[in-house]
Amino acid sequence: MQKKKCTAIVLAAGQGRRMGTKVQKQYLEIDGKPVLYYSLHTFEQSEIIDEIILVVGDNQAEYCQNEIVSKYGFSKVRRIVQGGAERYISVWNGLQEVDDGGYVFIHDGARPFINEEILNRAYNDVQLCKSCVVGMPVKDTIKLADSEGFVNETPDRSLVWMIQTPQVFESSLVKQAYALLMEQEHIQVTDDAMVVEQMLGHKVKLTMGSYENIKITTPEDLEIAEIFVKNLEK
Repeated sequence: MQKKKCTAIVLAAGQGRRMGTKVQKQYLEIDGKPVLYYSLHTFEQSEIIDEIILVVGDNQAEYCQNEIVSKYGFSKVRRIVQGGAERYISVWNGLQEVDDGGYVFIHDGARPFINEEILNRAYNDVQLCKSCVVGMPVKDTIKLADSEGFVNETPDRSLVWMIQTPQVFESSLVKQAYALLMEQEHIQVTDDAMVVEQMLGHKVKLTMGSYENIKITTPEDLEIAEIFVKNLEK
């Protein structure tokens, strides 16, 4: 089977309010390099990814170009585009730069520990199913609460996954789903799979990720990330 063009949309427009710092979380450093560096490096080195669209916040394009893309030689970054106030707007802006006929890997720039093995599994699944999301089975028992804070339901743990990124789709499929989403007046979605599920009724395959594929959200996550990087260097 001939390989189709694969584009990574890397989202780096988040504010990172829970981090409690003035510097946005994607620019905080892990072992001397910005969080954003690590996922870009993986996509840059990947045999699967052909190009990268980097989506950044207001007035960050020049900084990202000079201090990250040029500084570290990320030649696959074809375009830096401005994101929006909400994640779905940032994804939509990135999708405008993606050609039909290939696959798109939508990834949070605050997840530094994506690797080639995960990308391979996702690429295999998207070829078969047209859509897949990376995630891992939960380790803990999950409780669903009611509006008053009492347990309403305990789902079967073997069926519950925590969802990560990248979330990978046939490009025309996800662009169609997002185009329909943008016509809605009240938008409540938390990830890209939800858009494809709700707008098109398309089933999404779950692809095994890694428990190390964490999202940097709090200062504690940054400390854990430092440990992961040091282990990778051994």
